[in-house]
Amino acid sequence: MLRISPTLLALVGGATLALLGQVQAAEPAAVQDGMLVDAKGMTLYTFDKDAMGKSSCNDSCATNWPPLAASADADEGDDWTVIQRADGSWQWAYYGRPLYTFAQDQKPGDMLGDGKMNVWHVARPEAEDAGDQ
Repeated sequence: MLRISPTLLALVGGATLALLGQVQAAEPAAVQDGMLVDAKGMTLYTFDKDAMGKSSCNDSCATNWPPLAASADADEGDDWTVIQRADGSWQWAYYGRPLYTFAQDQKPGDMLGDGKMNVWHVARPEAEDAGDQ
């Protein structure tokens, strides 16, 4: 009879779970309390000065409003796209709108950036089609 040590079993099981997590990767953000949040539960924002599919928030702006980072080969979907930033890095966009966190938000649920300079807004999920009601 073949004996497998508990340590080996734990390692194989953990590796299998890790692979499943990678294969079944979640979307880059989730909906919580009617707004989009990142994987840490931090509020995501949109910037009125951005063009569709292009970020206008660079340099010191990006220090205060960190982009929701993506990788160049990230899986996009109908709602989610990856855009290349001016510095060559990659950022997630929701329906073409680049997404950011706010450096002054300290914990999940903080929304200190909402309404800043009248150009920053909490990102919210797209509303259902009115015909679907």
